[in-house]
Amino acid sequence: MVAQTVITDLLNGQELRAAGFIVTVYGDIVLPRGGILWTGSLIEICNRAGLSESVVRTAVSRLVTAQRLKGERNGRRSYYNLDASAQQEFDQAAKLLYQPDTVINGWQIIFAPDLPDAAALRLRMGRMGSSVFIRPDRGQALPEGAQLLRAVDPDDMNWLAQFWDLSILHQRYCDLLTRFEPLYSKIPQLSAEDAVMARLLLVHAYRSVLLRDPRLPAEALPDDWQGHNARDLFRSLYQALSPKSEVWIASQCEGVDGLLPAKTQQTAARQHGLSLSEQG
Repeated sequence: MVAQTVITDLLNGQELRAAGFIVTVYGDIVLPRGGILWTGSLIEICNRAGLSESVVRTAVSRLVTAQRLKGERNGRRSYYNLDASAQQEFDQAAKLLYQPDTVINGWQIIFAPDLPDAAALRLRMGRMGSSVFIRPDRGQALPEGAQLLRAVDPDDMNWLAQFWDLSILHQRYCDLLTRFEPLYSKIPQLSAEDAVMARLLLVHAYRSVLLRDPRLPAEALPDDWQGHNARDLFRSLYQALSPKSEVWIASQCEGVDGLLPAKTQQTAARQHGLSLSEQG
C-alpha cells in the first residue's frame, strides 16, 4: 500500500509522454545492457507508468520513423534497439546524468548566423546578440558554419546569467526536489518492481531539466540556485534505488538473448561515476 502511494505521488501532476518515457527506459535500463529490448517488456514497464499498450506501440512506431529506434524480429517476437543515429546522443546524455561534470575552461563566444533558435536551445547556448551566442567552454564541438572566440572568466561573473532564462530551470529543479525528496525515507518499503519504476521516474524528471541546463559555474549562478541540490538528490536516490531495481530488471526485462543482466561493465561505470560526483 505504501509503495503504491509512493508511485502514485510521483506520477501525480506529471504529463508523461510515451515517446519521452520510452527514451528514458532505453537510456537507463537498455543501453548499458546490450541496447535491445523485447516489446513485451517495454509495454509492461510503460503500463506501470500509466501508458497503455496502444499508446506505447504508436510511440515506438514514431520513434522508428524518426530514426531513434529500429526493430528486428525473432520468431513471433519483435525487439527494438537504438538506431545508430541516436547512439551518440544517448551516450552524451548518459555522461551528463551519471558522470562527474566536465571541467569548465573559460567561455565560448560563438558567431553562428545560420543557427536556428531550437538548435541553440538544445545546445544550451545563451544569446548575446542576433547571431552571437555564449556557453561555458567544455571543449564542445561547434555548430556547422560557426566561428569561435574563446574568453577567460571575467572578474565579475554575476552578469553572465542574463543570457539564459534560468528562472524556468530553477523552478523545475525546485519542483523535482519537492516531488522526490520524500522518496528517500520510503525506499526500504519499496518492492523491486516499485523501486525500478521510482528510479525511471527520477531519471525522466531529472534528465528533462538537465538537458536544458547550461551548467554555469557557481560564480555565475543566483544565490538560491537549486540545480546543485537536485544533482545531489538524484545521485543519492539513484544509488539507493539501484540494488532493488537491478533485481527486477534481471527477472523481468528480456532482450533477444533472454533476460537482461542485473549488472554490466556499463552499469558499474555509471555507479562509479555517481560516486565520483559525490566525492567532488
